[in-house]
Amino acid sequence: MHVKIIETTLIVPSTPPFNDDHVLSLSHLDNDPNLRVSFRYVRAYHNTNPSAPSSNPRHVISAALSAALVHYYPLASTLRSRPDNRFELFCSNGQGVPLIFASSDATLDSVSYLDDPAADFVEQLVPDPNPDEAMVDPCLLQVTVFECGGFTLGAAINHLLCDGMGATQFFNAVAELARGATRVSVEPVWDRAGLLGPRDPPRIGAPVLHECLSLERGFSPYGQAKMVGPVARECFHVRDECLERFKSELLEQSGLSFTTFEALGAFIWRAKIKALKLPSNEKVTFAYSINVRKLVSPPLPAGHWGNGCVAMYVKLSAKDLTEKPIWAVAEQIKKSKSNTTDEYVRSFIDFQELHYEEGITAGKEVSGFTDWRHLRHSTVDFGWGGPVTVLPLSRNLLGSVEPCFFLPPSSSASEGKKDGFRVLVNLRESAISAFREEMEKFSSNEFGLP
Repeated sequence: MHVKIIETTLIVPSTPPFNDDHVLSLSHLDNDPNLRVSFRYVRAYHNTNPSAPSSNPRHVISAALSAALVHYYPLASTLRSRPDNRFELFCSNGQGVPLIFASSDATLDSVSYLDDPAADFVEQLVPDPNPDEAMVDPCLLQVTVFECGGFTLGAAINHLLCDGMGATQFFNAVAELARGATRVSVEPVWDRAGLLGPRDPPRIGAPVLHECLSLERGFSPYGQAKMVGPVARECFHVRDECLERFKSELLEQSGLSFTTFEALGAFIWRAKIKALKLPSNEKVTFAYSINVRKLVSPPLPAGHWGNGCVAMYVKLSAKDLTEKPIWAVAEQIKKSKSNTTDEYVRSFIDFQELHYEEGITAGKEVSGFTDWRHLRHSTVDFGWGGPVTVLPLSRNLLGSVEPCFFLPPSSSASEGKKDGFRVLVNLRESAISAFREEMEKFSSNEFGLP
C-alpha cells in the first residue's frame, strides 16, 4: 500500500476567537513530565457514497474543524517553556492546525480496516512530529482517502494539552459541526491552573506516592525509549470464553471477583516480565490512570478538556511478580484502586509542585496499561457513522515505552471476530516471541495457574 501526501493546509478558526495575544496556563496534571509526548492514533471510516459532493471528507472536516477551533483555539496555539521549566500556551490570531491531505491506492477492505497494527503502512496515516515540532504545532491532523472512498483521520496531539477523553470531547465537537449543528453541545472550560492547582502550602497526604515515585534529574520519555531499543507492536484477540474461564478460576482460587482490567492486566504484566527475563530483584511497575473528573471535590466541570487523569501504580520485584499466584497480582491491582481519593489527586498535584524540577519517574521497567473500550470513540461521527476501527500508535504512556491498550473489536469484523476484544501490546523485539507464547497459552485455556 502506498500513501501519497497531496498538500498541507493550515486550518484557522472561522472567526477570530479573541482580540489580543495572550498566554494560557496549564495545570500541574498537564505539566506532568510523563506527558511531554504526542499521543498518536487513527480512526478509519466507511464512505458508502463517495461520489456525492457532501461526502468529501476533506471539505467536510476542514470546514467543521475551522468552526470548532473558535471554541478550541488552544489546539492551534504554541507551547513554550517557562523559567520554572513548566509549559504554557502562547495564543495569537492567525494560528491554526495543520491538516494534511493524503490519498492511498488501497481499499480499506484490502488492509483489513487497519486490523494489523504491525503493518508498516499504518505509520503513514498519522503525523509523527519530533519534540520540537510538537511544541510549535501541538495538534496535527491527517485525512487519507482510500481507493474505496473510505478514509482515515490520523491525529498527533501533544499530551500536555489534553488526555484521551479531552481529545474525544474536541473531536466530538468537530463531528457535531460536520453533521450540521450550529453550536457545540459542550462548551469547553479552560481554568486549568485554578481547578487543578497545588494547595498552599503543598503537602503529600498520600504516602503511596513516595513508595512508587522516585526522582531522577533529566528524566525524559524520549530518553527512556532510546534505552529500551527497538519495540514491536502486536495485536491479540481475547475471546469472551477464555476470559470468563480465567476469571472464574481466579475466583475459585482466591474467593475474589476481579474486573477484566484487573485479571487480564495481571496476566499480561506477568507474561511481559517473564518474556523480558529480567533479574529477579529488578523492581517492575504496573501503571494505569484513573479519571478524576468526578472524583475530586468539587468535581471538574463538564467542559473541562485538559488532562483529568492521575497515574496509579503497583510495584513488585520481578521475582514476586512471576512467582506469586496470578490472583495475588490481580489483588494488588484491585487494592491500588482504593487509593483513588480526592486526597490522592491533591497529593499527586502537590508532589509535582514540590519535586517537578528534580525529575519525577516511576522507574525504568514500567508497563503502562489503558482501557480504550469505553472512551466513546464510536461517537466521533462526521456524517458517515462512527469509526470502524480505532488504533493507537503511541509508544509512550505513563512513563512506559511499552504500553498495552485494551481496544474494542473493529465494527467491520465478522460476527465471529466481534467475540471479545483486542489487546494491543508494545514490547521489545527481543521479547515479543516469548510473550506471544504466553498469550497462546491464554487462548488455549492454559493459564499457568497452580
